[in-house]
Amino acid sequence: MSGDEPSADDSQTDDLRTDGGESTVESVAAECETVDAVVDDRVEGVVTVTLNRPDARNALNATLRAELKRVLDAIEASSARVVVLTGSDEAKAFVAGADVTELRERDMLEQREASKRPRVYERVDDLRQPVIARVNGHALGGGCELMQACDVRIAHERSKLGQPEINLGIMPGGGGTQRLARLVGEGHAMRLVLTGELISAEEAADIGLVEEVHGDETFDERVYELAELMATKSPVALEFAKKAVKAASRTDLEQGIEYEAELFAQLFGSPDKDEGIDAFFEDREPEWHERER
Repeated sequence: MSGDEPSADDSQTDDLRTDGGESTVESVAAECETVDAVVDDRVEGVVTVTLNRPDARNALNATLRAELKRVLDAIEASSARVVVLTGSDEAKAFVAGADVTELRERDMLEQREASKRPRVYERVDDLRQPVIARVNGHALGGGCELMQACDVRIAHERSKLGQPEINLGIMPGGGGTQRLARLVGEGHAMRLVLTGELISAEEAADIGLVEEVHGDETFDERVYELAELMATKSPVALEFAKKAVKAASRTDLEQGIEYEAELFAQLFGSPDKDEGIDAFFEDREPEWHERER
């Protein structure tokens, strides 16, 4: 991190806007068949990424996974601060699962190759920007796993969620047995994985699989309220805080505390630390610097 980084206000977003006014993120998405992206549509600094394969209810085939990874790569290289990941309204689902036809055609060696990391789940999980899952419909199988890889999950009340892979003679393979247990506990994870039963959005909230459930009137309002609250914060502080919280379920307590302390100390090398404190004392809004990439 350097002391002469451009401020968010001064940056003309070389990475977000082209001369034609279209963002580079949007340009990448425009080349995709199954993924759309819109920058600053509802909230400045927020990218809405929409999975759009309505004929298959957004089932995760190879094309959608590859295109989503390309769009996420463009977002990571941009000055975007927050991502909202959702399914298209036409699909009436967040993601209805993996593409079963592709699964049927693979043998063991082919599946091992397909499972090489980083997959789309890890790409979402590791993205430096916070990712909010706008769960606008069913999130099943790989869709439930993709939702789990996000940082915050807001579900519409009509959604159904679950890991029904056991009904096909297989099991979750996109991180579902690991992230699910960390989110809801081993007992609930065993119940969902071993029975394949689907649960309502309300039950998902009760067990901690999603953070909030909303109906039509408040669903988008709440999603973008959270996105705006995050987007107004220091980009580097957002990134480091996300890393620290994720470490809580991936290290023991002592390692996690050491990691947190190191990230906290590194933030003292960022101009945003002084800017944030000065703005606090001067009773004004801070002008954050962009994260050095």
